[in-house]
Amino acid sequence: MLTADPALTIALAAVFGGLYVFAIIVNMLREQKLKKSCILEVDQMSGRKFEEYLQILMKSKGYYIKLTPASGDYGVDLIIASKTKKIIVQAKRYKNNVGIKSVQEIASAKSLYKADECWVITNSHFTEPAKKLAISNKVRLIDREELMGWMLEQKKTDQRRDTA
Repeated sequence: MLTADPALTIALAAVFGGLYVFAIIVNMLREQKLKKSCILEVDQMSGRKFEEYLQILMKSKGYYIKLTPASGDYGVDLIIASKTKKIIVQAKRYKNNVGIKSVQEIASAKSLYKADECWVITNSHFTEPAKKLAISNKVRLIDREELMGWMLEQKKTDQRRDTA
């Protein structure tokens, strides 16, 4: 039977406590940066304005983008193309979590648009049923955190460009 050395136990507790505090500080700093990334403005956009914002954001990532008409698009808001693939996107600027309907719509439009991938992008989060359905239908879900990461990435790229 192993008995722990009290000094070792205290040292380990201090290390883990320090790591916990460090993680909190890192998280706080990350949140401060994210607040500067204009996500609050995204939260106030109309659905169409959010689609337009995503169009600009995805262009900055090097994609070719087409915004679909406001209606009759079978749930597809953006068509993203790279040199090797075609991606259809449903954009959901929501206050609440996005449910399975969005996943169903984009998955069912995949063959109609002859797309290689389908995504749902939101400024919010996804329900568990939506996540489960997305896995089985190979739908990529981009939630608030990933979107904010993209926004920060764009800002950094823009700042580098401005200082060059």
